[in-house]
Amino acid sequence: MENMNLGVGTLNEAVLNRLGYMLDNLEFGWKQLAKAVAEKPQFSCSDRDLTDCSLKVLSPNGSPGRSLLALLADRGCTLAFLLQCLRKIEHREAVGFLTTQVMEQIAITLQPQSHRVPEGSPVILSCKAVGPLELTYQWFNGKDEVPGGNVPELFLKSVGPAQQGHYICRVSFGDKYIFSKWAHVSLLRSGGASAGPSGSYFPSSSSGLYITQQPRAQALEEGDTLYFEIAAQANPPPQFQWYHNRQPMPKYTRNFLKIPCVTTADRGTYTCRVYNLYHEMWSDQVQVNIGPGSFSDVSWETTEVDTPDAPPKQLGDCCATDKVALLMGNMNYLHHRQLRAPMADVYELTNLLRQLDFKVVSLLDLNWQEMHSAVTEFLLLLDRGVYGLLYFAGHGYENYGNSFMVPIDAPASHTSKHCLCVQDVLQRMQERQTGLNVFLLDMCRKRNPNDDSITQSGPLKVTANIVFGYATCVDAEAFEVNKDDLSNGIFMSFLKKRLMNPEKVTVLLDKVAEDMGRCNITRGRQALELRSNLSERRALTDRIQDPACQVTASTRNLQWAIAHVLPDSRCLEFECGVKVQLGFAAEFSNIMIIYTRILEIPKDIVSCYAQHSDFTEGPEVDLKHSNQESLQEAGSLLLTMDDLQLLEQPRLYTRISALQRLKMELSFTVSLHYKYTNLDEELVEEQKVSVGKPLVSKLNLHEPRLPRSFSESSSLDLQMSSMLESSSFSEGIRANLPGLYPSSIGSASTTWTYYQRPSESTSSSGLKNEPEENISPEFLESEEPLIIKSLPSAASEELPFKFTNLPNSI
Repeated sequence: MENMNLGVGTLNEAVLNRLGYMLDNLEFGWKQLAKAVAEKPQFSCSDRDLTDCSLKVLSPNGSPGRSLLALLADRGCTLAFLLQCLRKIEHREAVGFLTTQVMEQIAITLQPQSHRVPEGSPVILSCKAVGPLELTYQWFNGKDEVPGGNVPELFLKSVGPAQQGHYICRVSFGDKYIFSKWAHVSLLRSGGASAGPSGSYFPSSSSGLYITQQPRAQALEEGDTLYFEIAAQANPPPQFQWYHNRQPMPKYTRNFLKIPCVTTADRGTYTCRVYNLYHEMWSDQVQVNIGPGSFSDVSWETTEVDTPDAPPKQLGDCCATDKVALLMGNMNYLHHRQLRAPMADVYELTNLLRQLDFKVVSLLDLNWQEMHSAVTEFLLLLDRGVYGLLYFAGHGYENYGNSFMVPIDAPASHTSKHCLCVQDVLQRMQERQTGLNVFLLDMCRKRNPNDDSITQSGPLKVTANIVFGYATCVDAEAFEVNKDDLSNGIFMSFLKKRLMNPEKVTVLLDKVAEDMGRCNITRGRQALELRSNLSERRALTDRIQDPACQVTASTRNLQWAIAHVLPDSRCLEFECGVKVQLGFAAEFSNIMIIYTRILEIPKDIVSCYAQHSDFTEGPEVDLKHSNQESLQEAGSLLLTMDDLQLLEQPRLYTRISALQRLKMELSFTVSLHYKYTNLDEELVEEQKVSVGKPLVSKLNLHEPRLPRSFSESSSLDLQMSSMLESSSFSEGIRANLPGLYPSSIGSASTTWTYYQRPSESTSSSGLKNEPEENISPEFLESEEPLIIKSLPSAASEELPFKFTNLPNSI
């Protein structure tokens, strides 16, 4: 079992490399850590040590932070002390990574039991848990802490009316905690009487029901925690159902209601239905006002945001509980025109959003099933107050106000059943009670003549947090630069210049629209359209607040990490004495680069190189571009396209795409070709390598989801009630991530919505969709005709593009 007494040297290479990467910064990095660990003399670093760490930046893959961690490991530094020092320098990212991904989850092995005893009798409530060392315990009676209740066994010497109630134990280590189940302690009186309100008693045969504590109205700000509690007594025992604006809240069926990180969607009236087999009562209706714009049921008067004395809400006042983005780019269509820009667009937007602290999943060339599964995975990452952004670049169309994204396997005469409806995705996003829903759709919006159906999506809720940014207006086409090399589409070329600005999302997109309107090459051909009901000054640059529920945040981090785990770099030793490094890098969430580098060559060998071959079926490997000497030749965008850095030692690169179609562990052969000094014949040695399921392949996007509604089954709805009812909730959020997580979880895809694959048959009319094939006459008359999603190469001077370096992870 992992515990914090283990040394830093017990961490595997992938974890150490990731920690080192986090420490390679100036503000709170490895130098600050070196000062913090000097608290203990045995870990103090000399000037020579610090100089050696600094010089690591001169190596192509050198890391000063990783070098410092190696020094600490050699000197026997424990994980507990490392974690203490990381907290001291306030490196939250490294603390969260070490705590969440290295330490084991706490698990309760013995739950407290309910007791019904005569007055004056003693009671012992026991709770035992396993996990990291130095676990702490704290008992609660209802919501009040029990004095002296910081032990695994709570001893109640003499139970009286004051000791009755519901008890629960919180087991914690640092910021991590878990609650036990509730245990009820009650008095057993002669004749079987039970305690009634205000100290009175009523007989067991009575069917009375009493509410002894009512919920109270509250005024909150966004990000606060809403907490109601109601107390009732009845025989049989009462049950509870909470209501919000007269609608039942299925997940809230206990005597309390807790909603962390509230948003304006949570304002309104709340009440609780208390009932048993014989009677029911309703609690008082209470009003909850949340931030600017809150209103009461009594009137629709001017709210506090409009009062003269109250300042308007400023940009930067809003915050997110997290930020998540799904980027999909479809280029290589089977039955439609091929596109070029989506690869560059998704790559560029990925880098920008990461700088804004978004968790980004970037995917290229998805078929129908893979797009549905990817959206479902994306929805799983959303939760209350999270900013969700969905970007799609590819072919599309719009009918009767509904927009449709076209997968790469859509037939020529496709209809809505072959595509994904954007409005349906929005309806499912609203179920997650997100803080902001942003859709950026870089696709055509011409009408589809083959599709006369009117899609009926689920009812949309009235939430003032939706933004649609269309790359073009209704019944119009979207274009990309028609060049031989990779460059951005029109929309992304202008969007990327504004995306990092700390402005309200709608203001930002308005400025992008103005920029496009001033460009000669797009004027009259493509105009951005903005649709929004966003009532607050929310921006993509808004900060992420500290989560009210660490468990929910950790769950989201783990779920996102499932799709972003690379195989560990390894060293292969061949019989001839040659040592070969095998490394991996991620270009997109479903595209990986494999490289080989010769580390050591015996003196009697004059030349050697190592190639990859015989890959597992499923992913796509272009044999013509495999085993190339540069990333450019292998088709990768990892390095700058203008100036590829010279490498100290020769390497061979192979690019693997479509990892989402991998159905088994990825394996391949590394073939070492070498020659001895006195022999002309080339010799070959081979080693078979298996690297598990890397990156997005672990999510099995090729598989349909089980037939359960998403709102009922999402594992991210870890509110307090579910935590209290299950002692093993942590088992449901731990992922089997090689080298990062110590124990396993079932497939992350076992609780999501099921979609029946539509038929691939086309209409009998034989017509083909025109939106992406039509070319307007004015374009054909120009010297360099325009096609849909493309512009003449002369426009490239106005739309410069340059890729940036990407580290060996995503």
